[in-house]
Amino acid sequence: MSHVNPAPGAGPTRRAGRWERYRVTHPLSARDQAALWGSIAGVVALALLLGWALDMKGGVVLVAAAPFIVSWFEKRRTAFQFDAAGARFGEVLLPWTDVTEFVVATPPDGGEALIGARLRPGAALPAGAGAARHPAMPAHLHVAVPRARFDLPKMVHKARKYAPAHIRIVVAEPSGERVAS
Repeated sequence: MSHVNPAPGAGPTRRAGRWERYRVTHPLSARDQAALWGSIAGVVALALLLGWALDMKGGVVLVAAAPFIVSWFEKRRTAFQFDAAGARFGEVLLPWTDVTEFVVATPPDGGEALIGARLRPGAALPAGAGAARHPAMPAHLHVAVPRARFDLPKMVHKARKYAPAHIRIVVAEPSGERVAS
């Protein structure tokens, strides 16, 4: 539910968590589709089994399990996301207090964009952060996302609207870095 800012012409100060984020997903692979359909089939089988064994309505199991399946599937496909909790690089979550800026690089040799984060001085890389570095990415923590799914103007817009004020987005190019606008 939105809470409207009383100042005229101002946008909402708070919105539902679903819309407060910027998210880039991996493409839907055959493995992802198999996992999704397998989990749906498993829940339907469980609903039928419970309906038969406990004489309960199977629809209750389906309705109760649906949000967990959707949440699991979205988490599995998310490559990069920032929201109220911080920035997520795959499975690694960084709190906003550790992030100073996002770094975006688009290497000319591939169909991927790289999104990384520079950490504040003294902040350690979180557990699960990969040590592999791409030569085009100056940040230690980064993910590769399909270039077709990455939208820099949208990321800048959402960051200005929802990320803390200290966060900058810079574009790393072979000639140097520039602040994204």
